[in-house]
Amino acid sequence: MSSGQPSDSKEPRADLLREEEEEESDEDRCSSRPTSPQAGRGGAGTQVSWELEAATDGGTGSGDRGSSAADSLFAWICKRTVRRGPFVDPARDNFRNMTRLYSSMSPATDSVNLSTQTHGAVFNLEYSPDGSVLTVACEQTEVLLFDPVSSRHIKTLVEAHEDCVNNIRFLDNRLFATCSDDTTIALWDLRKLNSKVCSLHGHASWVKNIEYDTHTRLLVTSGFDGNVITWDTNRFTEDGCPHKKFFHTRYLMRMRLTPDCSKMLISTSSGYLLILHDLDLTQSLEVGSYRILRSRRAPLSTGSSAGFRPGGSRHTIDSKTHPHREGKPLICEGLSPRNSLEVLTPEIPGERDRGNCITSLQLHPKGWATLLRCSSNMDDQEWTCVYEFQEGAPPRPPVSPRCSLRLTHYIEEANVGRGYIKELCFSPDGRLICSPYGYGVRLLAFDEQCGELADCMPVRTALLREIRSIYSHSDVVLTSKFSPTHCQFASGCLSGRVALYQPHF
Repeated sequence: MSSGQPSDSKEPRADLLREEEEEESDEDRCSSRPTSPQAGRGGAGTQVSWELEAATDGGTGSGDRGSSAADSLFAWICKRTVRRGPFVDPARDNFRNMTRLYSSMSPATDSVNLSTQTHGAVFNLEYSPDGSVLTVACEQTEVLLFDPVSSRHIKTLVEAHEDCVNNIRFLDNRLFATCSDDTTIALWDLRKLNSKVCSLHGHASWVKNIEYDTHTRLLVTSGFDGNVITWDTNRFTEDGCPHKKFFHTRYLMRMRLTPDCSKMLISTSSGYLLILHDLDLTQSLEVGSYRILRSRRAPLSTGSSAGFRPGGSRHTIDSKTHPHREGKPLICEGLSPRNSLEVLTPEIPGERDRGNCITSLQLHPKGWATLLRCSSNMDDQEWTCVYEFQEGAPPRPPVSPRCSLRLTHYIEEANVGRGYIKELCFSPDGRLICSPYGYGVRLLAFDEQCGELADCMPVRTALLREIRSIYSHSDVVLTSKFSPTHCQFASGCLSGRVALYQPHF
């Protein structure tokens, strides 16, 4: 994004948006009268284009002004869509405008360049909830902080850990946590970055990702030791905070919480996906309890496509080397409706007869679906797949899970940079996916109009649509992240460069 402070020309833009919102309210009260001649004929796309032109004409035409106009337009579209609820009037459809914004995304000229000799590869990117800070997790023990609007370097946390930094998670606008291959988690405060708030010890191997339950204020971490550990941040001190082992499974790769923290998803290197329903993080699930759980086969999804089933795979894995003995989905029913466990083998296109590894796991921001990046056991194919949470599945006992997954969309990836995990992400509204693709990134959508997943659910499994491909790196891209507040996203690569992307008008 362009540097410097926004110019004074932003005020007329705000007035314009307020006038448009008033016109919009009038139209809601009297639907027969369009807000403007453009809205009556050409829909919202023509109207927004006219407004953007009006906002940018007659001024200095500076880069700062263009950037602020783009941010204002993005915020206005999001607000307008959210306010109208899940059902959007086709005559006032905003998806087309969102598509135009993201289709024009280009690398910013002032993207951040990091020295590979100092920082190494970029493993993870994370924005603060208010979008004011971009944090970078680096291979060589460091964490970097930048202003994503001006690309200005804020701070380098030298030797933040004793080994590579894997993941960063913000607890709020000031507190964030980092985890590392040194088996520790560190808490940091943006107001005092000279030292850690505290270090947390409890894992026996590399710690790979961090989640946070906003309801209970429990920090949740997972690592290659197979453990999921909860940390009570309500009682942390300089020496750490109370923790306990919540869950354990072999071959653990990634762990995520749904936005409402009602489910926990765990992916494994052997292709299994574990779902804990009606999540209660205050209870612990002991390894020994798995043996007394009663299990039964879950019905496969009825939706299908030529060549493969969306519901689950039929390939089996040696029961001597894997705790979940069959490749078919299992539902484990315990004595309590809380923390009921579902074990799935998500179907991967082209991988019916071979195993696969789920390397990346993300959740739709509205909790509608899960996003997986999978690679074959031979590491010669790579796929991005979207699975819908199916509510209201066939009747089950009260203690069993209420939903399962159905493959809805997929696309094959470039499979460049074998052996490295590529972290993809959803946009804040859930309509777009940013996926690392070789030396660049791809913006993917569920249809050509960047529609909501709920509005373009296919009867048969469909391909994700490519909205835009951008190649701005000289090495393999490993991670990507959308800003939660601005029309911007970032990507980081193996050689240590971070690229920022913004609309180009």
